[in-house]
Amino acid sequence: MKTEQLIIVKKELELLKKHLAHSDLSEFNRNKLLAELKSAKIMKEQDLPDDVVCLDSRIDIQEMASKQTFTFHLVLPSEANMKQKKISVFAPIGIALLGYRTGSTVQWEMPNGLKTFEILRVVQNASQETQELAADKIA
Repeated sequence: MKTEQLIIVKKELELLKKHLAHSDLSEFNRNKLLAELKSAKIMKEQDLPDDVVCLDSRIDIQEMASKQTFTFHLVLPSEANMKQKKISVFAPIGIALLGYRTGSTVQWEMPNGLKTFEILRVVQNASQETQELAADKIA
């Protein structure tokens, strides 16, 4: 599977580099992440395309073998909450998807084996969108 170029903002690149230095990623994931970071396209936050997975994105993905779909909100570890579908950027799926775009196919070694995911939809600034929806319901 061809490695696609990540599109990422500098602060998220630094987060991944720091995590890479101190994590116990599998050899497959470590090598994949190193290759992705070397070729990553660094952008300013305001220039980041709307369909790129970044912190505070709500993401819809499909696991290709089972066709099972998942929706979650990518957050910092301190904000992670499985009941609210808030997944840490350092969770295996968070690391795997950060910097990829809608339509990308991503292969990553998960705790239960090598998985392939397709990114179906990305909504950036998901916290802001949630707050706006809540305000609309109150109004």
